[in-house]
Amino acid sequence: MNEIIKSLFHRKSVRQFTESDIDEKTRELLLSAASEAPTAGNQQLYTIIDVRNQKIKDKLAVSCDNQPFIRTAPMVLIFCADCKKWDDAYRSIGLKPKSAGEGDLFIAIEDAVIAAQNVVVAAESVGLGSCYIGDIIENREYHKELFSLPDRVVPICMLVIGYPTEGQKKRNKPTRCEQKFIVHTDSYRRMNGDELREMLSYKAGDKSYEEWLTAFCKRKYDSDFCKEMTRSAKGYIKEFE
Repeated sequence: MNEIIKSLFHRKSVRQFTESDIDEKTRELLLSAASEAPTAGNQQLYTIIDVRNQKIKDKLAVSCDNQPFIRTAPMVLIFCADCKKWDDAYRSIGLKPKSAGEGDLFIAIEDAVIAAQNVVVAAESVGLGSCYIGDIIENREYHKELFSLPDRVVPICMLVIGYPTEGQKKRNKPTRCEQKFIVHTDSYRRMNGDELREMLSYKAGDKSYEEWLTAFCKRKYDSDFCKEMTRSAKGYIKEFE
């Protein structure tokens, strides 16, 4: 197994960091890795906000579902799906292009997340840990004001990056579902209750499948933060209608 594959299999989310800072050369390396990511039509339909201000980190630790480790992360990056800059470029030379629509948003989201994953892989390769924060999608109005985001620029994911503590290094990576449930051949195959139970039951631990799944649904799928994310997402999508 080569080093890249090893890194992909070994990598896990890190939520506790040492006090060691990330030097400027390494920061630039990670940001350059983002720019080398695959991108639709070589447009790079994303903008990365490099959050350096500690006061902003403190605010994000609250607004992104009260996660205090965000404020202690040496590096915080917000990846925005950006359908504004190309529209501005077209109009700056007198063109009158269509307004960006939902399809443009989806492509920009792909670009932004691919760039973010390049940073995750690059960070892992130099001994840094990272964690995706999807909660940046929440609190639309607050985050738009905090980062001066115009319409059609959507903060689609956030990465916190730093050197993992020893405890985080030793923590086991969560087991993934078996591939037979994840990879479908030639077409989508809707699974029945028994197959879904087989796919997920290992997660239940010492609880019954029903007890674990009920609690998980309440904690994640039916949670207040998930409902808020949907509310904010609808607002962002409305900008593209």
